[in-house]
Amino acid sequence: MFTQLLLLALCLGLGVGCLLAALKAALTALGLWARGLRVMGVVTHRSAADPRPGGLVRFSDHLGRELVLDPGRYGPLCGLPPVGGNVPVVYRRERPTVARLWHMCHLLAPSFGWFLTATLAFGSGVVVAR
Repeated sequence: MFTQLLLLALCLGLGVGCLLAALKAALTALGLWARGLRVMGVVTHRSAADPRPGGLVRFSDHLGRELVLDPGRYGPLCGLPPVGGNVPVVYRRERPTVARLWHMCHLLAPSFGWFLTATLAFGSGVVVAR
């Protein structure tokens, strides 16, 4: 009985934590959508030593500094064009180093992942409670 209660508490805690992370990611995306600065970036090659697929995005912030955005391995799935293509980038004025691609898939992917993890944790809690 004690182990079931402990597992249920762990599942519920993990589920609530993941839901809070999903809410934070969604609010971050909403803030970028509402008040973010949008600039155009250019997709470039990764270095030869980097085995990850996809390219990097070079863009200039509002002060003229050149920055590099790594959209991650799922960049092509989230609307990243091939090397040499232009892509919109959005960032907060205070933190241009924390930029994202201006594409709904790229903006909302973290919140969807956290929500899916929360659903799995709550579902595991239901199975444990039986």
